[in-house]
Amino acid sequence: MQDLDLNFSGTFERELEVGARLAREAGKLILGFRDGAIEVDMKPGEEPVTAADRASSKLVVAGLSQAFASDIVVSEEEADDLRRLEAERTWFVDPLDGTKDFVAGREGFSVMIGLNINHRPTVGVVYQPVGNRLFAAAPDYGTWFFAPGEAPRKLQTSSTDDIDKIRLVASKSHREGVIDEVKTALGIKNEFNIGSVGLKLGLIALDERDLYVNPSSKCKGWDTCAPEAILHHAGGKMTDVHGASLRYDVEDTHHKRGLVASNGALHQGVIDRMAPIFPAERPL
Repeated sequence: MQDLDLNFSGTFERELEVGARLAREAGKLILGFRDGAIEVDMKPGEEPVTAADRASSKLVVAGLSQAFASDIVVSEEEADDLRRLEAERTWFVDPLDGTKDFVAGREGFSVMIGLNINHRPTVGVVYQPVGNRLFAAAPDYGTWFFAPGEAPRKLQTSSTDDIDKIRLVASKSHREGVIDEVKTALGIKNEFNIGSVGLKLGLIALDERDLYVNPSSKCKGWDTCAPEAILHHAGGKMTDVHGASLRYDVEDTHHKRGLVASNGALHQGVIDRMAPIFPAERPL
C-alpha cells in the first residue's frame, strides 16, 4: 500500500493521527479478506455482516481504547455502551461501511471513525481501502483529502444554491424508489451511485457532488458521526429530512427521520422543496 503524505495539525492532532492509522490498518486487513470466499451472515433488519466487518471492528476498538482509555468507544459490531449518554467524548466506529459493495467486489466501502464531543460530531476519519484514499477533519484543521500521487488538499464544498443544477449522490445497493420522487421535485438529472455514506459525503466535500438524500430510518450514529464531521468542516450540512439536527444523545441511535447532506448553500431550499414528499406524518 503506497504511503500517504499525511500532515495533521491542530488541537485534535493526536486523535487524527490515531484514527487515520487505525483506519488504514483496518483497511489493509479488510482487503485481505477479498482473497478468499466471503461468507455473509445476516443481522436483524436483514443487514449483511462478514468476518471482515468483525475483524476490522476488533482492531479499531482495541486501538482506540488503548490510545484514549477514558473515552467511550461504540462500534456497529460490538454491544452498545450506554455510558455514552453521559460521556463528554464518544467514538463511533463503522468498521466496514458499505458491506454490500464489499461483498459484490465493488470499491464503494470504507472504514469510518468519528469522535463526538458533547454529542456533536467533531473529528472524522473516512478511509477507502480501494485506492488508498483518506478523508480527515477536525476543528481548527478543516477537512483534508489524501490520495497516492496527489498533494494533500484542504476541501471546501461547492457554493451553488441553484437547485436546478444539483449533482446528486445516492446509494448503490439501498436506493429507494422515493429518491425518484426527490429527483422529480428538485429537477435533478445528474446522479451518481456509491455504497458507503462516508464516501458519499466525501464526494460532497470534494465538490464533486452537491446533495445526498436517504429517506430510510435504518442509519445509526456510527453511519453518520465521521461523515458529518467531514462534511461540516468542509462547509456542508447534514440534518434529517425535515432539517433538524441529527441526535447522538439518545439511547436509540437510529436516525428515524432519514438523512439529508448538502453543500450547505442548497440545504434549506432542498428541505423546503421536499416538504410535500416528507410530511411529518409520513412514516420513513
